[in-house]
Amino acid sequence: MRQPSLTARRVAAVSVSLVLAAGAAACGPEDNDAKSSGGDSTPHKGGTLTVLNSNPQQDFDPARLYTSGGGNVPSLVFRTLTTRNRENGAAGAKVVPDLATDTGRPSKDATVWTYTLRKGLKYEDGTAITSADIKYGIERSFAPELSGGAPYLRDWLVGAADYQGPYKDKKGLAAIETPDDRTIVFHLNKPEGEFPYLATQTQFTPVPKAKDTGTKYEEHPVSSGPYKVVTNENDGEHLVLERNKYWSTALDPERKAYPDRIDVKSGLDSSVINQRLSASQGADAAAVTTDTNLGPAELAKVTGDKELASRVGTGHFGYTNYIAFNPTVKPFDDVKVRQAISYAIDRSSVVNAAGGSALAESATTFLPNQKSFGYEPYDLFPAGATGNAAKARELLKEAGHPNGLTVTLTHSNAKDFETSPEIATAIQDALKKAGITVKLQGLEENDYSDTVHSVKTEPGFFLAHWGADWPSGGPFLAPIFDGRQIVKDGANFNTGLLNDESVNDEIDAINKLTDLDAVAKRWGALDKKIGEQALTVPLFHPVYKRLVGKDIKNVVISDWTGVLDISQVAVK
Repeated sequence: MRQPSLTARRVAAVSVSLVLAAGAAACGPEDNDAKSSGGDSTPHKGGTLTVLNSNPQQDFDPARLYTSGGGNVPSLVFRTLTTRNRENGAAGAKVVPDLATDTGRPSKDATVWTYTLRKGLKYEDGTAITSADIKYGIERSFAPELSGGAPYLRDWLVGAADYQGPYKDKKGLAAIETPDDRTIVFHLNKPEGEFPYLATQTQFTPVPKAKDTGTKYEEHPVSSGPYKVVTNENDGEHLVLERNKYWSTALDPERKAYPDRIDVKSGLDSSVINQRLSASQGADAAAVTTDTNLGPAELAKVTGDKELASRVGTGHFGYTNYIAFNPTVKPFDDVKVRQAISYAIDRSSVVNAAGGSALAESATTFLPNQKSFGYEPYDLFPAGATGNAAKARELLKEAGHPNGLTVTLTHSNAKDFETSPEIATAIQDALKKAGITVKLQGLEENDYSDTVHSVKTEPGFFLAHWGADWPSGGPFLAPIFDGRQIVKDGANFNTGLLNDESVNDEIDAINKLTDLDAVAKRWGALDKKIGEQALTVPLFHPVYKRLVGKDIKNVVISDWTGVLDISQVAVK
């Protein structure tokens, strides 16, 4: 997922509409026993799980969703070729088979990927799921009226760049072959060793052509997962799911699907959600949230209550908040100025502005500090906890600014504790100690996004963030630092406008590898190499803290999503 919201990520840069990105969080690897406040902690089937959310589950069509690992609520209805491993912590950052029998069989150069479906797969109406349905589901995601999903397939599949979907082009994509009902073959433009990760996206959900109702499909998509949609009101504001009787645990080892019914209620204020989860009255005792964190004040209150604290989960999603430089804008065209700012940053004050150490971990690397991303610890411009003003002044002098300089920092006015005024002010105060006067330019959220993601209007010095489409360095480094991904007439995320041939070549070389452990090491080394150019200043990685109702059991939080996996939850 890329930006804050995992849903619109590439388009709006904050996506985790994240349909998913923000799943829910509850007890994580540190406190993964998430038991209820008393009684038997063994998970059992039955009951109703209530989901209390701020944002509606809009566009509930597998073609239109932008998710990581298939999403949270979406993955209850939509199965894909592969999925995330539904386990706590680092083990949950692995990709595993879902509809397929394995994670894919690549050709020698990773340009052809072949999958075989499990035997006996069925939809909610009892009809068989076929490879042709997966091919059709992918093809319909190219239709302009069903846009919104991950954009990779348009870039990766042979001949897909200008494809407009099956409604306009009934011939379909020749790059996807289905030699029989259980086999599907993908032909790619270039080597992509991480194709198994992409196959977790909801665009790989099977869709029976005879049941496709176009833009109305979201009202009742045909389920391939453990639950089917029985109610979808106001474009996902109220979503009710009930069991799909044709789903089989024998053919789906990942999803537990304990509750009989799942009732998703959205449009709620975040403070109301946390109050209801805290009180756990009536149906709220068996409730979770998939998009609402505890804020600093709420967390302080909860921490002081032993019973409530036992219901708070901790999770880490691959996500980095950072300062971005545009080196075409003076004085940021001088690497010494960028280095000076890197040394001057007071990460302690930034972390405090983000809600404190319980909600943010200081960062000196662009990649998140998780093994799956290839994290390699480095601190190229050591500022300590509170900044190195002396070193910053020294570099400014070398850059021709012995008396300091004045710069403008662009940020969002949204109260998101990420790119918001609190973070900007902390940076302003730190740089003042180094002789750098920072003027703050706050923009409303939409204006901020439009401004910083346009090559024509990108400021020289601004706050930014990036989240992972899957837990690997690829979707983290390539969109931000691959020069071939610079978009001059659209949404651009290569904020440093870096077009370094050696970086581009290394990205290509890594993409040829299918050994994901080897891949991770190479991404980590590349992260450090890019970091030497000081095009960003990593600030912090967020930590998710979320409450669950007192009757919630079997909380699982992986390092893939950083939030509670709704497919594992039991309510009694």
